Amino acid sequence: MLLPGLALILSSCATYNAQVGKYYSSLRQGDYSDAANALDKNKLLKKDRNRLLYLLERGKLCYMMQQWDSSNRYLNEADAMMESSRRSAGDIIAGTLINPMMKRYRAEDFESYLVHYYKAINYLQLGQRDEAMVEARRIQLRTDAQEDKAGNKNRYSDDAFSNIVQGLIYESGNDFNNAFISYRNAADIFLGNKGEYYGTSLPAQLQKDLVRSAQVMGFNDEADRYTRLFSANGIVPTPDQPSDGGELVLFWENGSAPVKAQEDLFFTAVKGAGGAVFFTDGTGRYNNIPFISGYDNNTNLGDLRSMRVAIPKYEAQPLLYQSAVVTLNGSSFPLEQAEDINNLAFATLRERMVKELATTLTRLAVKKIAEAAVRGNQSSGNDKNKTAAQKKKEKKEENTREAIALGMQLLSFASEKADTRNWQSLPHSIYYVRIPLQKGMNEIELTLGGRASRTIRISAEGKGGMQMKTVSTLGSGVSQ
Repeated sequence: MLLPGLALILSSCATYNAQVGKYYSSLRQGDYSDAANALDKNKLLKKDRNRLLYLLERGKLCYMMQQWDSSNRYLNEADAMMESSRRSAGDIIAGTLINPMMKRYRAEDFESYLVHYYKAINYLQLGQRDEAMVEARRIQLRTDAQEDKAGNKNRYSDDAFSNIVQGLIYESGNDFNNAFISYRNAADIFLGNKGEYYGTSLPAQLQKDLVRSAQVMGFNDEADRYTRLFSANGIVPTPDQPSDGGELVLFWENGSAPVKAQEDLFFTAVKGAGGAVFFTDGTGRYNNIPFISGYDNNTNLGDLRSMRVAIPKYEAQPLLYQSAVVTLNGSSFPLEQAEDINNLAFATLRERMVKELATTLTRLAVKKIAEAAVRGNQSSGNDKNKTAAQKKKEKKEENTREAIALGMQLLSFASEKADTRNWQSLPHSIYYVRIPLQKGMNEIELTLGGRASRTIRISAEGKGGMQMKTVSTLGSGVSQ
């Protein structure tokens, strides 16, 4: 009975990316029909524990296909799942006894923020500005929850890009008071981190928008204060002058987010002061990882030696394009990076790695201790006072216990697997630019450069006010 079980576990030992590779390959090539077919036929994503991932991917795919209403239908369900996410007893047991890939997928913190970005863009494309404003307010609720979760300021506790998007949405609805607050919150994040936040430098456009919105509201002291702060960094923000045709805010979503892979490490348990147990990695990268479960001081630490631990790691995806510039009527407008999702993914995983290792090592240690308990004391058969029948019976029991323990060991080894799931259709990074429009039709060119070059033409009708468009280049395919 053991071999079929092992075969079932081993059959699912490929990483998430490998098991869903056909979908991602089609998506990056711009073949959205094949991508949709591959997504709907994927057995792994049909499992209930991966429902959230399916919804996120379906929502993003519909977004790429400009099916704004369908995209929000999936993303709203995903959003609701994230809001009501509670771990069931079965979920905890599956993650403890087997591996974390068997638990329900819980989105990365930055993935949760980006759901609001995509939903807001969808609403704006549908002409539903009020709904987009509601989404902007929900970004603040997400921020409050994230700050409570992060606790200390040395971790990812806010999202500057989401505050920028929030400000743009408010401004598009002529709510300059809330736009100013959002821009100020975003700028304060950068200024509080020496002008750079998770790989993104304080955008010049954000500086202009903050000063201008303060001036519109009559907050002259704030406008002067931030002008001085920005000038100290060598930049004197000059707010853009309004244009008769309004403005286009263009977002460029470039490249692919990193994928999660598996890394194997080997740890040994050691006793510290007061009998506390810690785990040490032989490479020296991770030391003094605490054993966070109930530990019996009578347990032999020899049972916890050389444990193989599978942990997730990110692998960056190569960029096809690395630069972009917009031209309109002979004028050039450079795009600025607003979010580096690649950097954010690597950094947030590092921030929680010690906690993740402690949980993983404790899970493996519990399995090892359980194996030792099943084996028990195997020296009783040497008692000279026992009859041959007793010795034979005890030997049989020992062999049975050893077989069970061996089965547990094999099952543990075969099932040890890192959680390599993530929302992989996200871009590597997001850039943006504000383009002044003339009244009537404007023909804009977005020129991309890097390992390949490409020019994308975008039409925008100047009719006053602010409008938003997006261009996505996950790979060789383009969505706009």
